[in-house]
Amino acid sequence: MPLALQPVKDIFSHRKYWAARFGTAPFLPMSRAEMDKLGWEECDIILVTGDAYVDHPSFGMAIVGRLLEAQGFRVGIIAQPDWHSADAFRALGRPKLFFGVTAGNMDSMVNRYTADRRLRSDDAYTPNAEGGRRPDRSVIVYSQRAREAFPDVPIVIGGIEASLRRIAHFDYWSEKVRRSVLVDAKADILVYGNAERAIVDIAHRCAARQKPAEMTDIRGTAILRPAVPADWIEIDSTTIDTPGPLNPPIDPYAMEGSAAAKPAAPAAGAQVVRFIREVKNADRARSVIRMPSYEAVAEDPVLYAHASRILHVESNPGNARALVQRHGEGKNAREVWINPPPIPLTMKEMDALYELPYARVPHPAYGKAKIPAYEMIRFSVTIQRGCFGGCTFCSITEHEGRIIQNRSEDSIIREVEHIRDSVPGFTGVISDLGGPTANMYRLACKSREIESSCRRPSCVYPGICPNLNTDHSSLIKLYRRARALPGIKKILIGSGVRYDLAVESPEYVKELAQHHVGGYLKIAPEALAEGPLSKMMKPGVGSYYKFKELFDKYSREAGKEQYLIPYFIAAHPGTTDEDMLELALWLKQNGFRADQVQAFLPSPMATATAMYHSGKNPLRKVTRTSEDVVIPKGLKVRRLHKAFLRYHDPENWPMLREALRRMGRADLIGSGKRQLIPSFQPAGTGQKPEGARRPTKYQSFRTQHTGLPPAPQDRDRKARAASPKKSPARASRSR
Repeated sequence: MPLALQPVKDIFSHRKYWAARFGTAPFLPMSRAEMDKLGWEECDIILVTGDAYVDHPSFGMAIVGRLLEAQGFRVGIIAQPDWHSADAFRALGRPKLFFGVTAGNMDSMVNRYTADRRLRSDDAYTPNAEGGRRPDRSVIVYSQRAREAFPDVPIVIGGIEASLRRIAHFDYWSEKVRRSVLVDAKADILVYGNAERAIVDIAHRCAARQKPAEMTDIRGTAILRPAVPADWIEIDSTTIDTPGPLNPPIDPYAMEGSAAAKPAAPAAGAQVVRFIREVKNADRARSVIRMPSYEAVAEDPVLYAHASRILHVESNPGNARALVQRHGEGKNAREVWINPPPIPLTMKEMDALYELPYARVPHPAYGKAKIPAYEMIRFSVTIQRGCFGGCTFCSITEHEGRIIQNRSEDSIIREVEHIRDSVPGFTGVISDLGGPTANMYRLACKSREIESSCRRPSCVYPGICPNLNTDHSSLIKLYRRARALPGIKKILIGSGVRYDLAVESPEYVKELAQHHVGGYLKIAPEALAEGPLSKMMKPGVGSYYKFKELFDKYSREAGKEQYLIPYFIAAHPGTTDEDMLELALWLKQNGFRADQVQAFLPSPMATATAMYHSGKNPLRKVTRTSEDVVIPKGLKVRRLHKAFLRYHDPENWPMLREALRRMGRADLIGSGKRQLIPSFQPAGTGQKPEGARRPTKYQSFRTQHTGLPPAPQDRDRKARAASPKKSPARASRSR
C-alpha cells in the first residue's frame, strides 16, 4: 500500500500529558511571573522564536505552542531574545523536555536583507517594525545560546529557515554552499515542512524519556547518525540521475607515483559503501538514497544541481525515500539523515488545529505597539495549506508540499464568526480567505493512487495535468456562505490567484470579480518571455490575457471599475537583457508603472537557486553537458533588470540609455509613444554616486563578519576616517 494511503495516527488522539490539569493559558507565558500565575514550577517545552509572540494561527509559534498545550504540555515562549548572551534563554528556567527553536515566519536572512544584500531598516514581525531585533542565521545563534544556557537540554529546530536548510545548500549572502543547518546549529533533531505530526510525536517520546538520538523513524525530521545502519540498502543518487564523472580525471602528464597520477584513496575510517542500483518494492521502506557529500557539492556546482534535483524528486510523501548526505571526512564524518516528508493533515485535524483557543492578538507585554505583520493578517482566515504550482523561485511547495490540506467549510465559517464577535477593531471586512494561493481549496488529484506515485514537480506546468480536479465549486460555495453572514460587509481575497487555474472555472472568476475585489487585484505573471517562464515553471502570457478578459467582462457586468495589478520578477535565471526590454515595452504599452519591483532572491534549496549557482537546469536530467541556463549575476546586471521594470523613473534613465545603445536599440530613446525613455534628463535626477548613503553601524560590522565584500559606503567611511577631522561645531551641522 502506498505510504500516503496508509492510516496515520490523529495528532489529537495521543493520551494527554499529566500537566493538562493546569488547563489552557490565556497566553503562553513569556515570563516567570506569568508562569507563577498559572501555577507552573517549570515549562515542559520552551519555544524560542525570532518573531514577536502573536497568539494567532498565522504565526507558526502560536500554532505549535497551542498544539503542544492541547497535548497537555506546559509551553513557554521566548520571543526575540537578546542573543548576545545566554541570560535571556534562562528567563523561564530549564525546560523539562526540550527547546524548540525557529527563526520565525520568515527566513532570518530574507527578513534582514534585500535581494541586493542591503540591510533592511525595518522588520514587520517586530513591535513598531523595529529592525535589528533578530540575528543573522537566527536558528544557529539561538540554538547555540540555548545550549550554553542548559547544555543537557535537547534542542529541536524547525520553521522555514531550518526546513530549507536541512541539507547542504547554496547561501546567497555568502555566495557559497553551506552545511546542513542541523550540523551548524548542533541541534539534536530538525523538523521540516509542516511540523505538527513530528513535533507531537517528539514531545510524547521525550515525555516517555526517549532520547532524540533514538528517534530515527519520525517522518518530516532530519537527524545526525554516525553511519547508515547495516540492515539498510543504499542507493547511489547518481544511478537515478547521472551527472557525469564524480572524480577529477587523472592528469596524464603527472609524474608516475605522484598524487595527481592516482585516484584519491578513501580517508582513514571512511565508510566503504556498496550500492544497489534497483530496489524491490518490498525493500523500499528500508532503502536510503546516498546523496553526494557536502564537500562534493560545495566544490562542484553540477553535483549541487544534481543533488537539488534528487531532493525535489524525492518529495512526495507517497513515494519518497530517506536521503543521507555525509558531512566531514574520516573520523569526523557524520551522516545527515533526512526521513521522508510528513503525511498531510486530514481535514478533521486541520479543523481542530485552527480552532484551538488562540487569543488572536499580540501578547499584552507589547502594550500599544503595532506589529505590522499582525495588522496585515488579523482579520484573515487560512482555508488551506500547500501548493501544487511548484514555481522554482518559491519555497511554499518545498516547505508545505504539493498536496493541498483543507479545512472544512463549517470550521472556516466558525472562525469568521469568531472574528466578527470577538476580535478588537473588526469593522465587518474579512481581509482574506486564502492561504499560499487563493484558489486551490479542495483541489486535488482525481486518483489517490496516482497522487501517491507521482513525481512531477508541478501539477499545472507545462499545462494543467489531466488528473487534476479543477472544480472551483466548493470555493464558490464557501465565498457565498461567508459573505452572507450577518455583520459581514465584505470578504476580500488577498492571497495570490492562480489565474491559469481560475480560467478553468469562469464562474469562479465572476464570483471573484463581482464580490471579492476591492478595486485592484494583484496577480503574478512574473515574466513574459519563454526563457524565464520555462525556468520559473509559470504559464505563458496567454493565460493572463484569458483571465483579464473574463475579469474585465464580469467587472463591467457588475458596474465596477476594477484593475489587475501584475507582478514581475527581475533577474530570474533564464532572463536576458532582451527579455527585460520586451517586458518594459509591454508595461509601457499597457500603462503600468510599478512603484516597487522584486528582484530574484536565491533562497536556500529552491530549484531556481540551483540554476543560479550551477548554470544548469535541474528541471531536467543534470549532466556535464546538459542545458545551460542564462544567469543574470552581478549587481550591475541585476540593477539593470530592475531598472527596466521601473522604466518611468528618471533615476534609471542614464543606465537604460547606456544599455539600449549597447543592445543596438537606440531607436527606443526619445519622446515618441513607441519609445521607452526620453533623451533628456530632468535636473537633479540620475543615478546617485556610489557611497552616497551613510552606512549604519551594523553595515560596517557586517563587512567584517559575514564574508561579504565591503560595501562602497564602508570603503568611503574608512577614507573619511583617515582624513582630517572637522571641528565639533561643523561636525554637528553636517549631521
